[in-house]
Amino acid sequence: LYSESRPLMRLQRLARILYVSWKNGLLTMLVEAEPEGRMARWLGFYARRRHFSQPRAVRLRLALESLGPIFVKFGQVLSTRRDLMPADIADELAKLQDRVPPFDSALALAEIEKAYGRPAHEVFAEFDPQPVASASIAQVHFARLRPEDGGHEVAVKILRPNMRAVIEHDLALMDNGALLLEKLWADGKRLRPREVVAEFAKYLRDELDLMREAANASQLRRNFTDSSLLIVPEVHWDFCTSTVMVMERMHGIPISHTERLLAA
Repeated sequence: LYSESRPLMRLQRLARILYVSWKNGLLTMLVEAEPEGRMARWLGFYARRRHFSQPRAVRLRLALESLGPIFVKFGQVLSTRRDLMPADIADELAKLQDRVPPFDSALALAEIEKAYGRPAHEVFAEFDPQPVASASIAQVHFARLRPEDGGHEVAVKILRPNMRAVIEHDLALMDNGALLLEKLWADGKRLRPREVVAEFAKYLRDELDLMREAANASQLRRNFTDSSLLIVPEVHWDFCTSTVMVMERMHGIPISHTERLLAA
């Protein structure tokens, strides 16, 4: 039944992507980038010039947020490539780093119970249902371990529910879109967008396994054991699963808050 519904789900998702792109003028942005190319001729009617009340960078960020985790993650990657992106777009996409809407706390508690086989109040002495950070793949809650487990303050990272199915659908659509770009965009074959999507897919699938992230964090901590410049939080392995990761809570000033850092 699930396999039979996949084509319909992908068609519905494609319709959603096209609608959001049209609503926010993303197709117009594509045509403006190459006004005389095949892309402009193919999208001409749908991407006709329209007037928008918000700047292009804001519309792009809102579109990516609306389309969900994989597009938010793509925007995060683009925000770091200031050598390729105009300054206004890079600055706006940087907001995706910490402004992704959180998922419902009830879902987070349900994921904890699913991971441990018991509710959060039996796993932790304290658990704050309000997330302190939310990203495209997961969100973080503060908690405290029970006295018999050390009583440490911890940060609990919880994978967004049903992420794998959502990502696989979107990756398939991105691959199809990349194929069209190779055929319609003048630089498509040279830039090989399908290879970019394949590399992006591998990166995303790795992020879906929090045990892999916990292992990487532990290795990094070992590498900097004697460092006076970097402190890496300790991973509490007894509480880590593929969907939940528990680590030492760190207190400090975010690196992006330069004024507070200078005043400290």
